[in-house]
This record gives sequence, structure tokens and C-alpha cells, in this order.
Amino acid sequence: MRLNSVYKRMSSRERASTPDMGEDDISEKLLDPADQDGGNPSWKHSLPHVCVATMSSFLFGYHLGVVNEPLESISTDLGFSGNTLAEGLVVSMCLGGALIGCLFSGWISDGIGRRKAFQLSALPMIIGASLSASATRLAGMLLGRFLVGTGMGLGPPVASLYITEVSPSSVRGTYGSFIQIATCLGLVASLFIGIPVKEYVGWWRMCFGVSIIPAALLALCMQFCAESPHWLYKRGKFGESEAEFERLLGGQHVKSAMAELSRLDRGDEGETVKYSELFHGRHFRVVFIGTMLFALQQLSGINAVFYFSSAVFKSAGVASDNANICVGFANLSGSIVAMLLMDKLGRRVLLLGSFLGMAAAMVLQAVATNFHQEGSWHVYLSVCGMLLFVLTFALGAGPVPGLLLPEIFPSRIRAKAMALCMSVHWVVNFFVGLFFLRLLEQLGAKILYSIFASFCLMAALFVAKNVVETKGKSLQEIEISLLSPV
Repeated sequence: MRLNSVYKRMSSRERASTPDMGEDDISEKLLDPADQDGGNPSWKHSLPHVCVATMSSFLFGYHLGVVNEPLESISTDLGFSGNTLAEGLVVSMCLGGALIGCLFSGWISDGIGRRKAFQLSALPMIIGASLSASATRLAGMLLGRFLVGTGMGLGPPVASLYITEVSPSSVRGTYGSFIQIATCLGLVASLFIGIPVKEYVGWWRMCFGVSIIPAALLALCMQFCAESPHWLYKRGKFGESEAEFERLLGGQHVKSAMAELSRLDRGDEGETVKYSELFHGRHFRVVFIGTMLFALQQLSGINAVFYFSSAVFKSAGVASDNANICVGFANLSGSIVAMLLMDKLGRRVLLLGSFLGMAAAMVLQAVATNFHQEGSWHVYLSVCGMLLFVLTFALGAGPVPGLLLPEIFPSRIRAKAMALCMSVHWVVNFFVGLFFLRLLEQLGAKILYSIFASFCLMAALFVAKNVVETKGKSLQEIEISLLSPV
């Protein structure tokens, strides 16, 4: 019965070319992943599609940082200057929208496809940016920020899915690093475009309005990009899946790619997965790994370090704009190095090294907080510790989870599992940001940094025990190796 099912999944062209083949021959043809031509597919075919997809990550980074410089001008022009609660809402309203967008990203990307999901994520970012740029009251600004947030929440999970599914295994790690690099570039772009905000009245409106351009480009360019062959195959569109594989991998690799999908699909009932299924049974292990990786990523203190960075740099006599450039440069440098090493050293090695390096940087921070003398070398030790923390985060803990999780999640649960894990990311991120200043006040910097260092060490132990290497493996090989029996 299964062989008949597999035979039905062959394209009509392939069935026509093998009319006399028996079931054993068909099974052998489909289940053998080796390609007759050998070698890896060229990276040139898939690169343009990946670059377009990473525009969503650029927008994600841009909108995270766009309010930092202009916030004072925004509060003055809209009449809530001095109201710290209102200022906090303008900054954090994106988080609420991002959580909503992230929760629905699994349904959306499975329902309408990865390509249309990108286009849908661009729509609220265009509308939200327009509302924010033209706002005359606080309510308009908050509504705009919330809409932008929904697009931000939808885009990154879809980008991780799409890049994983359209990339050849030989360069999948490198392409996955593009997400982190694009996010860093978005943050840097928001910093630079905010520099003139104190010189020109109303410049903050330009800061929001200019983001409409990349959002519109994302929606337009995605129309010409390939759809995920994995999604098309799951929808029963086998001929279209072949055509997209040909665009992405080259004609000589289509049969082996389709054979891999057929091999995996033999044990897949093809039913729509429910969220409840992610918490038990054969999929629980990989979902647990994914949620813990994102939770530990945030509990490491990366966002809290960014919150406290201005004060640390100020104590060392470094201006805030120069400090932001230093942090941004460390983040971008680490992301570029990660891109170069991802498919050489592997995901697991980078994660381990990253969390261990972050723990060491936090120990430096904790030691440096014992000394408060202005101009003391301990202050510069604190600055070095902070830059080392950001650099090592960008080497692994930042880019790897977003790449690794779509690799280890089976095709049947991939979209919804990514949505769940990214939701955990946003929730933990929110609570770390909410309680950081209170904990800093109650516990002191030394104890708080020590707690962060402990979480980094816990993360390294968790990676060593639970994370498998996925470098160079096909998605189907990874899935088969990770699935535990029911």
C-alpha cells in the first residue's frame, strides 16, 4: 500500500518514462538519494531567492532599533514628553505585535505558502510605518508600532523556514547566517538614519517612512522568487515542486531531491499537525530542544546587556553614539565570521563556543563591577567584556538557533514548531526586559551578571547533551536521525 502511495506521488512525466517498472524497481529508484551526476548543487541558483528573503530580517532589525535615537523628538512632538510609560510603550509595542504575528506564522506559512507569507508580512509593516510616520497623537504611533510588530513577528520564522528549504545542504549554514547579518545591517541602518534627528525638526517621520521602501521591495521581489518545493510537495503539487527544485538546484539534481522527499513522505500521513501534537509523542524531543535553545538564548542576558551598555560606555568616557557603533560593529563582525564558519565547523561547535565565550565575558563583567573608579582599567575591562559578549553571541547563539531548528524539525511540523519556539523567544525576551532593571536594583550588577553567566554555562551543557550536528546533511537525513519512536 505504501509503495502504491509513493508511486502516486511520482510526477506524471516520471511515471510515463518508467511504464514497465515493478514496485521494487520504483521503490529502489525513489528511495536511493544518490544523484547520478554527483557533486553539490551550485549555490548560484538559490542565492537571489535567499537574498530577497533576508530583506524581512533587515526590516526586523531596522524596526527594533528605529525608535532609539528619535524617541525624545517623538515624545516632544506628540505631547508625551516625560511620560516614561508612554515612551516605554512606543518602544515595546512592537513586542506585543511580534508575539501575535509569530503565533500565527505557522498557520499562515502552511496555509498560503512561504512566498505569500513574506508578502503578507510586508503589508502591516508598510501600513504601520505609514501610520507611525504620519502620527499626530500617541494612539496613532502605538497602532502603527503594533502593526509593524505583527509583520516583524511573521517574517523571521518564515525566513528561517524558507532559507532552510530552498538552500542546498552544502551552503545551508552560510545562507542561514544571512538572517543574522541582515538583522545587524537593519540595526545599523536605523542608527545612522537617526543621527540627524536632533538637527532637523520632524526627521523622526523620515526614519519611519523610509522603511516603506524595503518592505515594498520585499513584497514585489518575492513575486518572482521560487516557492518552497517542500511546501508544494506537502500540498500535492509534485510537478510544481520539481520545477522549483530545477530553479533552485539545477536540472541534474531534481530527481535526487524528489527522491529524498518521497523517501521521507512514506511514513507521513499527510494530515495537518495540531499544536497539541508538539507536546507529546515522537515530536516532543525536537520541539523541547527548540524551545529550550530560544529560552536560553534570551536568558543569557543579551538584551539586558544592550540595555546597560550606554552606562558602561559612559563610565569609560565613550560617547553613546560611538558606543552604539562599537556594539553594532562587534555584532556584525561576529555574524560575518559565523557565516564563514557555519558550514566548516558546524552548528554544534559554534553554539558551544558561543555560549562558553558569553559565560567568560559575563564573568569579566561581574569582576569589573567591583571597581567604580572613574578611568580605572577595570572600567575598560567591563567595556571589553561587553564587546566580547556581543561578539561571541553573534558567532553562534544569535544566528544558529534560527537555522538549526528548521533543520531538525520534521517537514510535517516545521512551520508550527518554529512559530511555537519563536513565541517562547518573544515571551522570555519580554520578561527579561521587564524585570532587568528591577533585578539590577535589588541584586546588584555583580550577582545579576553571575546569573547570566550561569545561564550561559547551562546553555553550553544543554547543547553538548542534546544538539546534534546537521552540517552537510539533507533535511531528510536529519529528520530520520532525530525522530524518536512513538
